[in-house]
Amino acid sequence: MSVRRRKWKVKSTGETKTGWVLDYRDKNGVRRLESFKHKKTADARAAQVAVDLTAGVHVARRASITVAEAAQNWVSHCEANGRERSTVVQYRGHAANYIGPRLGRVRLCDLTAPDVVQFDRDLHKAKVSKAMRRKIIVSLSSLLKQAMFDGYVNRNVAAGYRVHADKRGKVPLRVGEHIPTKQEIRRFLAVPAPNNVYTVLLLMAVYCGMRASELRGLPWSCINFKTSRVFVRQRADLYNQIGRPKSSAGERTIPIGPKFAQILREWKQRCPPSHHDLVFPSSTGGILSLTNIRRRGMIPLMEAAGVTKKDGTAKYSGLHALRHFHASWLINPKNRGGLELPPKVVQRRLGHSSLNMTMDTYGHLFEDRDGTNEMARAELELMAT
Repeated sequence: MSVRRRKWKVKSTGETKTGWVLDYRDKNGVRRLESFKHKKTADARAAQVAVDLTAGVHVARRASITVAEAAQNWVSHCEANGRERSTVVQYRGHAANYIGPRLGRVRLCDLTAPDVVQFDRDLHKAKVSKAMRRKIIVSLSSLLKQAMFDGYVNRNVAAGYRVHADKRGKVPLRVGEHIPTKQEIRRFLAVPAPNNVYTVLLLMAVYCGMRASELRGLPWSCINFKTSRVFVRQRADLYNQIGRPKSSAGERTIPIGPKFAQILREWKQRCPPSHHDLVFPSSTGGILSLTNIRRRGMIPLMEAAGVTKKDGTAKYSGLHALRHFHASWLINPKNRGGLELPPKVVQRRLGHSSLNMTMDTYGHLFEDRDGTNEMARAELELMAT
């Protein structure tokens, strides 16, 4: 490996120019030449190449590709490995709308950690939300990680960079604002609504706390009436494709009470046939539309129950509000009509991937077990001994 001076004349002007050339052979014995304007830059590159060759991770500059090409390879890899269609569409959007326009022409071997920092600053200046910036940086790190496995780059310069969430302005879920109250749910359940697919689906959202995708993809084979259990094993995504839950924690077992089990038995007798033997099929036997669930089920029932805003519109229009209620029902103490389940059980019942997710979302709903009365009692007991 050597760094030497190089001189040449420009034919058009006759001007003599000077540069520096790094001359070395890669791990396969192929001779590589890299040109630099300054000796300092060439020496720094030579030192880095020597370290990478020793570690066996060197990638020649000419063998490297651009960030845009790496992004395309990454999206294709995700698609070929069966990632959910909505996830692939999201990744493709990150690459096309944010990463490509700002970093697409940069070669992977030239991309540095300061470039990643500047990229995030540019997104901030463009008024991209913090939540979106976090997702974009994760996508950038993922495509660089894939490029490492493909042999196009020797390090992931975005791996250690994080856009931290600002929790100071985050409002916790409030009962009566984000989470329906028990009285509101009682009024909702008391509406003499037709016993159709939307009504039964919404009842299941209340009693089982399943996600909309899990309800839309639920087959009859996953309901065991003998043991009164519902098994969550699949879901329907936004593009009506049936697949497994996003994480292993999503696969879970949910118990149901005898009254709702009877409602399900009666519904099974009237349920129209469907392509996937679905519990809640559309009128054509396909997967029920999320939009129709809201417009034809959730909103009309909320308005009929009088659970409305001042303008008369439904107070809760999103199906996730019923999942929030179910979570609060699991958490609330028995003297307030809840099940008073411990946090770890609540996590499993909701299908959260971690206990942190459950506590970050619903931790403020758990009753404080270390209140003043308990402390006074414990203090007196300690003094007595």
